[in-house]
Amino acid sequence: MPLLPRRFERLKAVLDRRMGDLTVVLEHVDKPHNLSAILRSCDAVGVLEAHVVSLAGRTPTFNCTSKGSEKWVPLHRHSDGDSVALLRQLKAQGFRLYGTHLSVEAVDYRQCDFTGPSALVLGAEKWGMSEAALALVDQPLFIPMTGMVQSLNVSVAAATLLFEALRQREVAGLVPSRGEGIPGGEPEYRRILFEWAYPQVAEWCRRTGRAYPELTDEGEIAEELPRTLKLRY
Repeated sequence: MPLLPRRFERLKAVLDRRMGDLTVVLEHVDKPHNLSAILRSCDAVGVLEAHVVSLAGRTPTFNCTSKGSEKWVPLHRHSDGDSVALLRQLKAQGFRLYGTHLSVEAVDYRQCDFTGPSALVLGAEKWGMSEAALALVDQPLFIPMTGMVQSLNVSVAAATLLFEALRQREVAGLVPSRGEGIPGGEPEYRRILFEWAYPQVAEWCRRTGRAYPELTDEGEIAEELPRTLKLRY
């Protein structure tokens, strides 16, 4: 069954506002509830993709808290010990790294400028970021607390930082509206849109080494597919 036009328009409207220059890096944040809540916040703000560095033997999983957000915000998984390589890669791509950490160098998160390419680095609640990751952070930050507890749950902290980044970008008129926030331009936009609209067909194309079919303006696949495949989407 072809995608309904209103559903296709909804997918395009969401993708149009995705921001490839805002991401989160989660170091050893493996609890399903926290991962799910953070991805849900990423989706709500318009983050294109996120990263997690997992402890050895841990596979990131999600629960109902995500509301399916993992389908819309790819979570790139990195092995334990890859934090340094990942953070260096992001810095090479022009990202400024902001890490939650209580130190004399840390500043109030509201004093940070998140309007440029920004990666928010958060560690597990019990240990925080590793020393190796902290050494690569451009600006440590903190979220002011007035109670007895010194820190927020990591998923709440991530949401607080993400929505502050969105607020700053809205004030500055920097939130994408026509897909200009997708790195790679039109080809990458079309790839993501096809995978969102027809995930089973996309998986079949990857498995068989075929290019994705073109889509019509109404969101229909513009070529004939095997009947058995058409029955599945």
